Amino acid sequence: MRRHGPHYRVPFRRRREGRTDYRRRLQLLKSELPRAVVRKTNTGMVVQVCKYTDRGDEIVASAVANELKKLGWTGGTGNLPAAYLTGLLAGKRAAAKGVTAAVLDLGRQPPTKGGRLFAVLKGLLDGGVEIPHDQSVLPAEARITGAHIGDEIPKRFETAKARVGAG
Repeated sequence: MRRHGPHYRVPFRRRREGRTDYRRRLQLLKSELPRAVVRKTNTGMVVQVCKYTDRGDEIVASAVANELKKLGWTGGTGNLPAAYLTGLLAGKRAAAKGVTAAVLDLGRQPPTKGGRLFAVLKGLLDGGVEIPHDQSVLPAEARITGAHIGDEIPKRFETAKARVGAG
């Protein structure tokens, strides 16, 4: 393929930057279900439930890991229990808005079995949103509660989970 000349078509900016895989996005949109968009940062997670419209994606519900501090989570926001709680919060908000089913959109992030991305998926499932998945990718219950981090974390986790579920 030629990369210069009068007939060269410049790819979309987000494609050039490596931020969007348009083939995968099209496959997700063809399902006609809302997308559960999960994005990972070094210090937390961002979860949004989006519906496609002709004018652009419409955010139905969202949750950010930093919101957990208001709900009693005193641990770090970039770990597996915080990812689960963020997914649970987004799932509860989406279910309250009438979203019962969605497809998981991980974007360009490499999925790791039992990782933070799938902890968010488990939280979304427990929040009341049906998402097609394989049970083998979900993290173990001990890791979700934070038993691998320390002895104090499971107690904090249960307190925060009760507040997220009630709120």
